[in-house]
Amino acid sequence: MDPAAIGARLASSVVAPLIKKLFVAEGPGAGLVDKPVRISSLVSFTGEKRVLSDLDLHKIARELVNRAAQSTGVAERLPSYELAAVAHSVADTLRAMDSIDMDDVQAVQLGHMALAQHLRAQSPSATLGLSSDAVYLYVSVLDTASLHIVHFFTQRSTFVARTLVEQSHRIEELSKKIDGLIARTPSPADAPFEERYARYIASKHGKLTIFGLDLSESPGTWPLDAAYLSLDAVGDTTNPMLLPADQVLAGRNRVLLRGVAGSGKTTLVQWLAVSTAQKALDERLLYLYGLVPFVLPLRTLTRGGAKLPTPDEFLSEVGCPIAALQPTGWFDRVLRSGRGLMLVDGIDEIPENEREEARRWLQDLVDSYPRNRWLVTSRPSAVREDWLVGDDFAELDLAPMSRDNVAEFVRRWHKAAGIGDQYAQDLLRAIRAKQDLGRLATNPLMCALICALHQDRRGHLPDGRKEIYDAALSMLLSRRDRERGIYKPGTIRIGEAHHVQLIQKLAYWMIRNGRSEMDRADAVDLLAHALPAMPRIAEQGTAEEIYRHLLVRSGLLREPTKGSMDFIHRTFQDYLGAKAAVEGLDFDFLIAHAHLDQWEDVIRMSVAHARTTERTRLLTGLIERGDCSEQESRRLHLLAAACLEHATELDPEVRTEVERRAAALIPPQSAEQARTLADVGPVVLDLLPGPEELSQDEAYFTVLTATRIATDAAIPVLAAYRELTDIRVRAELARVWSRFDCDRYAEEVVAHLADDYLYFPVSNPAELRALRGFGGRSRIKISGPFRPEEFQSACDANSLYDLWVEVDLDCTWEWLSAFPHLSTVFFEIPETRAETLPPSVRVLREPIGPPSVPPETATDSAADLLGELSP
Repeated sequence: MDPAAIGARLASSVVAPLIKKLFVAEGPGAGLVDKPVRISSLVSFTGEKRVLSDLDLHKIARELVNRAAQSTGVAERLPSYELAAVAHSVADTLRAMDSIDMDDVQAVQLGHMALAQHLRAQSPSATLGLSSDAVYLYVSVLDTASLHIVHFFTQRSTFVARTLVEQSHRIEELSKKIDGLIARTPSPADAPFEERYARYIASKHGKLTIFGLDLSESPGTWPLDAAYLSLDAVGDTTNPMLLPADQVLAGRNRVLLRGVAGSGKTTLVQWLAVSTAQKALDERLLYLYGLVPFVLPLRTLTRGGAKLPTPDEFLSEVGCPIAALQPTGWFDRVLRSGRGLMLVDGIDEIPENEREEARRWLQDLVDSYPRNRWLVTSRPSAVREDWLVGDDFAELDLAPMSRDNVAEFVRRWHKAAGIGDQYAQDLLRAIRAKQDLGRLATNPLMCALICALHQDRRGHLPDGRKEIYDAALSMLLSRRDRERGIYKPGTIRIGEAHHVQLIQKLAYWMIRNGRSEMDRADAVDLLAHALPAMPRIAEQGTAEEIYRHLLVRSGLLREPTKGSMDFIHRTFQDYLGAKAAVEGLDFDFLIAHAHLDQWEDVIRMSVAHARTTERTRLLTGLIERGDCSEQESRRLHLLAAACLEHATELDPEVRTEVERRAAALIPPQSAEQARTLADVGPVVLDLLPGPEELSQDEAYFTVLTATRIATDAAIPVLAAYRELTDIRVRAELARVWSRFDCDRYAEEVVAHLADDYLYFPVSNPAELRALRGFGGRSRIKISGPFRPEEFQSACDANSLYDLWVEVDLDCTWEWLSAFPHLSTVFFEIPETRAETLPPSVRVLREPIGPPSVPPETATDSAADLLGELSP
């Protein structure tokens, strides 16, 4: 029989008086003195106001069960002893109200069916041993009782008053949100231009050049919404939690984001600009609603030594064709109202002696228009730590790609190229099997290079970075045109060696002049000076024609704006510039500039290009200059150590001297030093000490160094620190799990971490199953997409007490009632997504810090965020 039918046959005149006995009488008022008013404080069968004995409670339950059984005919099918068992089960379940962490308003909003379900979850063993008919009767009676409980709450004298207070608070919050949206609405006079400008931004930045795709039948560009891969950013030592990179501005207005070459900084800028312009925002990006993006690539703004622009020149200086159409004073209205999304890309791509001027320019803009959101990007070594902290900029780093990121990128690349899944799976197996290859696949650029080479070379991949670059250049400069039959009679034909010679001259000029872009006219002039030494090339066309050929056919050059030229990626510029420097025997010049961050990759690649005696000269020069310069000693000695990775053959004495000086800089004393050490590469792992005789800070920064070297060779080093009690060390070791082999890292590191106040991040079911394999954990952080059934089946239900939800699982939350001990959920998703949480679960509406911070140790202000969320 339908439970609703049973409820209909139980007259309210019978049930209501019985339910009323379960609760004490309350006085008038809004009921806000002891806010929130818990149901547990209202029941009449426990606490100081107890007026109902256990015997009375069982009598009420028995009366409810007997009435229901008689009115529906169930009594004829159930023996008396089973009816008594049902009554006992109902009584036990109703008794659970004395521990419910919910108030009456929440219970009413939850509804009687969900309330009944929640009560049953508090007493999961109540129906053990009952027949199916008896269980059905138990559920039906409890549903009916819950209906009258909810009705009873609505009749309490304090209910209406409290409801009005709750509604007033919500209306006030809603008004603030509406005011915020109104403030982000352009004026009628500006709206037409803003719509046109948004279309321009979406078109200009809505495509991504994916390396290697043009070698197949696919186009060389890819729609950004299909190509974009959400990477992670990591905070500083005070807040080392991972968060999606496109969320760095969600809770802060000013961010300096560091990332190595090819890590996806510019792609992130494009994604934020296009998402804002298109207004097709999911819940994660709602903070961008109504903003106006300004994409400001510094290499373009400073080309040819140009002065940085004022706001009224922003559009014209980046070559926006509708710049002259902007309404008078439009930029000022946008920025004064706080509607600007200021995306300043590439601090590292301007000369070092111009960066202080750029900083002052940025400070003046922030001071003039402080209410906007600002994202500034740079390579890590280009600006010192805390470079913009005085201007209230949070500083974060793009994390290396996790194993899951790499797998997703490889699958997407092959799909875009129209290549079967088998190639993608073969490549992923190779990346996981070959440690050197896996170590290279840590950012989108290198992943794209590896994908393209794997396809072009039929699965045969080089091992080292230099070999990969050499193969990529060969693929781009000669094999592509030859194999696709591009050449025709009468066209310009330039061999691979001459191609490289010409393009590396452009690269070296840009490096020597501290530029990432050069004027088109300068490039043509430079080629004109080079062509007389290459008569077979010169006779095929003018310098202008040769330039056009290089631009169209090399695959390495592009014109980002009219009248300018740059490389498709700075990495190729550095690689070819280094080759030119070595061929020109400019070793003293290289050593003299080695302290400049723009030359770091050039120095490394120079060591790779150099012969054995030339490497000795370069590395010895770095050591000696570092020995003589107290100010630059650390940077130069660490740069020399980083070069060892590329020194395939080297005098053993020189190698020993380099390693000895690097070892003197260990252990690191700060996060910046840890980052610098990690940039040296895997060679530094052999130099890192164990935790013995290290201070807590030194141990933490040493672990931070090793975790940034995302190779399985780091696992034994990290395992040495697994027994430390420092919460920072344990949180860091847990946080980077997804970067390593799941099972090996779980066995050697995660399984040994004490779980006191530590949230264990899980990004996939395999990690969750691994946690379950060694007993589960009381605190878990969901940091990757899960289906509810995956989480339920893989998680140890009896061990979970606290949950941190970092990603929106796009689901309702009733399934969490399957975890009987779950008491707290920390949300980093919109509050409205928590509407179906089990009502006893308390919710943190905003994150209060890293997931290693337990609620018990939160500050007073953070503790105010903890409380009940009305479902």
